[in-house]
Amino acid sequence: MEQQILHLLDQLPAISLDEMSGIKLMNRIDKKYLATIGQLEQLLVLAQGKYMVQQIESKRYSRYHTIYLDTPDEEMYTMHHNGRLVRQKVRVRTYLDSGDTFLEVKNKNNHGRTKKKRMTVGGIHTLHEDDGNMLLAKYSRYLLSDLVPKVENRFERITLVNMAKTERLTIDCHVKFHHWETDIHDTFDRLVIIELKRDGNVYSPVKEMLRELRIKPSGFSKYCIGSALTNPNLKRNRFKPRFKKIDKLLKKY
Repeated sequence: MEQQILHLLDQLPAISLDEMSGIKLMNRIDKKYLATIGQLEQLLVLAQGKYMVQQIESKRYSRYHTIYLDTPDEEMYTMHHNGRLVRQKVRVRTYLDSGDTFLEVKNKNNHGRTKKKRMTVGGIHTLHEDDGNMLLAKYSRYLLSDLVPKVENRFERITLVNMAKTERLTIDCHVKFHHWETDIHDTFDRLVIIELKRDGNVYSPVKEMLRELRIKPSGFSKYCIGSALTNPNLKRNRFKPRFKKIDKLLKKY
């Protein structure tokens, strides 16, 4: 993480993981934004006095490793690419600083709401022993025998919470991708993926800050973008405007 960003994070009051677990956003609305590292520095300046930063032990950012599973013919990727509103993702996510690993199922409905279910597992190679099929049988249309690892990513995440505790802001930096089948690597070192998760239509201080910095809402699926970047055999027409937008953003800032 850049020294200037670490310095700015140190100026924010901390909120512990236990305190974070008490923040229940029951009527949650999610929205994603794309920015650059430079814009993130400006955002953290504006956030002073209005946001807290999650701190685990002495660290104010966390490292993640995620492996996405899909059918051999990329059915979940294709459904997303083709614009299906009702869709899902299956992934194995490891929190590298704690070592905790979860099998997760994310289901999105036709109203744009996402529900996530997960269970603790030992890792990608222990899913059957950990009985991951119990989770998938309940919340997914697939079983483990239907799925194979496709794309993995690594990134660093900052989590901010507003003083009223009505919204969370996750900020993902230095996203790196690797495809299990093609063995192609790619990275978005300067791109920042911001996701605003708030409790219904309550007042959001950060929305004004994002407007001031000309950071606009933009859909972004790490699985789909990572797949399109690292597997040249996939259909990607629907994602071409997203890649053009990212290129323009990185050149401008």
